[in-house]
Amino acid sequence: MIDKVESVWDAVGNTPLIRIKSLSEITGCSIYGKAEFLNPGGSIKDRAAKGIIKEGEESGDLQPGGTIVEGTAGNTGTGLATLAAERGYNVIISVPETQSDEKFQTLEALGAEIRKIGSYSFDDERHYYHQGRIIAGEIEGGFWADQFNNLANYRVHYETTGTEIWEQTEHEIDILTLAAGTGGTIAGVSNYLKEQDENVSVVLADPQGSGLLSYFRTGEMHGEGSSVTEGIGITRLTSNFEKARIDSGMRVTDQNMIDRLYHIARYDGLLIGTSSAVNLYTAYRLGIDNRNSGKTIVTFICDHGSRYQSRIFNPRWLEEQNLTPQPLDS
Repeated sequence: MIDKVESVWDAVGNTPLIRIKSLSEITGCSIYGKAEFLNPGGSIKDRAAKGIIKEGEESGDLQPGGTIVEGTAGNTGTGLATLAAERGYNVIISVPETQSDEKFQTLEALGAEIRKIGSYSFDDERHYYHQGRIIAGEIEGGFWADQFNNLANYRVHYETTGTEIWEQTEHEIDILTLAAGTGGTIAGVSNYLKEQDENVSVVLADPQGSGLLSYFRTGEMHGEGSSVTEGIGITRLTSNFEKARIDSGMRVTDQNMIDRLYHIARYDGLLIGTSSAVNLYTAYRLGIDNRNSGKTIVTFICDHGSRYQSRIFNPRWLEEQNLTPQPLDS
């Protein structure tokens, strides 16, 4: 029976856990993806948006009719705009001008005001994150969401996402693997699962250019190269990521990512985004490392590939990035 809910707000979460048949059969493990693209705003960031708005309302920092401001290169802006629409808030999003056209079009359709920002280092006050903070402080009724350091992000994943996975796997999960941007998901879910079973292994999936894997291994934030992935990978330590309980990590190249993205589309009928492909590549590699063990490996399908189709399904764009999809045949 399909649940009946009273609002978009109530529709966030309780997403299914989908067995990725092709990867499970190749590896002899049970590989699952949490279908976060089924949230009303189309991504896992709906959860962070809900947690941030909820705690803002409860604390009184977010007043009726106020304006939510966020600096984001990913889906958090869409999540905030989706939930703000029915709760009567205005939304201003400070976003890098390099993001996909689909993201800008979605934000505009939801009524968000977009401030496109050029490419600046994080140390520069012109960086999109700092610009968001400045905007929030300059307007009356401004509420700085700050997904990177607002621990409401971590808490909502601890309270909802982690508990859902634990119940959906019937308390039988061996490995959790996912990439990190703000760090809220990996922090909240890893803490919840390890409190239930300390033997659950948590593996960070990290794209090129990100410094998180380096920080985990050496304590120094150092990233090399760059990646076409959006919304994941970072070169600074956030308050949310600091809380993550990680056991190991794996570097994922853009070619690894695009191969898995096209494989999942062709053999599993799922059009996934770039962060989801990074996650599923790592899940696949972990499955190969544990071949025929029957272990349960869980990751996240963070959003839908249609959000990036002008790029990742565009032959010209792929050629410009020197990427040639090579899906696994078996």
